[in-house]
Amino acid sequence: MNERTTEQVAFEQFVVLNDIVERDHTWPVMTAKYGVENPLPPWKTSLDGLCDVLDKSCAADELQFTFKDRRDEEDELTATRYVDLPYPESQLVSLAHSLLARGVINEADLRERLDAIRARLEAD
Repeated sequence: MNERTTEQVAFEQFVVLNDIVERDHTWPVMTAKYGVENPLPPWKTSLDGLCDVLDKSCAADELQFTFKDRRDEEDELTATRYVDLPYPESQLVSLAHSLLARGVINEADLRERLDAIRARLEAD
């Protein structure tokens, strides 16, 4: 697989991520709506764990996705494309963007999983 620059990754467009940003279902909005007092979303620890695993395991693989790459892309994307998202949503969407851009996940699979999660959350 050829190496991708941070700028190349940041330039890519993903409809599924644009939809996430437009929904504005960020943790601060949801905590206000439902009266939740926890300052961090329950998925934050899973996100941290995923980033730790990627940082330790991807340095030498065919993805050529090192800790520095991931952090540079996160910094670029959170400062530009996802600047309107609060932390940690900006970190999560930036990671998804990087993984989509590198072909680790695809938009259809991500959309399917998001739809399944939404259906469970909205079930009676």
